[in-house]
Amino acid sequence: MKFPAFLKKDTVLALLFLAPSVGGFALFYAIPFAMGLVYSFMDGTMDGNFVGLANYKELMASGSFRKAAWNTALFTSVSVPLMVAISLGLALFLNGNVFFRQWLRTAYILPLVVPVASIVLIWQIGFDWNGTVNEWLHRFGIQRIDWMKSEWAIVVITAIYIWKNIGYNMILFLAGVQAIPESYYEIARLEGAGPFTKLRITLVYLIPTMFFVVLMSIMNSFKVFREAYLLAGGYPHDSIYMLQHYMNNMFLSLDIQKLTAAASLMVGCIMIIALGLFRMERGFRRFME
Repeated sequence: MKFPAFLKKDTVLALLFLAPSVGGFALFYAIPFAMGLVYSFMDGTMDGNFVGLANYKELMASGSFRKAAWNTALFTSVSVPLMVAISLGLALFLNGNVFFRQWLRTAYILPLVVPVASIVLIWQIGFDWNGTVNEWLHRFGIQRIDWMKSEWAIVVITAIYIWKNIGYNMILFLAGVQAIPESYYEIARLEGAGPFTKLRITLVYLIPTMFFVVLMSIMNSFKVFREAYLLAGGYPHDSIYMLQHYMNNMFLSLDIQKLTAAASLMVGCIMIIALGLFRMERGFRRFME
């Protein structure tokens, strides 16, 4: 007598090991998000009535939401390409025979293990009105800049984002570069290929890794709220007022309908981006095969 596949011993053991993680994910992520999605179509959380897309229409009419959405989209579209380009360049640089290569690799990884509060404290010391950077500017006769209360705030947040996450992306690219068979480069050398041809070979075989790095960088760009909030508070300069600021302020004012509608839209956009990247990666794999 044959048992169904889901009753096999290996399957049962696998399900038992997965049960705590799946249960925790469902309890703290999936179920609350499903409840929030339902609330976004209601006019209240207690005995509310179904109002369809009324909350979303009100959300789209909000100037604060549009500003937050635009800032988030702008930040992601600028910081992610910068992150990918810099981390890829560092990975190619550290893959060669560089002096103190192991020490440099470790140095780029250190920001990943430093708590966010400590990171913010370091950058506050640097970019406060009486901070280190302004002190240097003053010594060279340059006027001080109120970094977090001017258009320079977005530059500071972008620098923090890159500094915090560049090590992780660099390690992923470095692993991808080292996984490329050396025979490809040997064949290219025998055919008289130059450095640009070798770089093109590297980039082609790094595309699957690049898809993953881009996806993770986009995810991390939506988490920059922590740094921005600790540096500039809940109502920062307009240039760094992100979607997370908007949702945090809606939570503090107990406007649950706008909060859940904004969260649902943000998750929907992230899912569309992720699905698009996965589809592009599958298409590339089929092309390479």
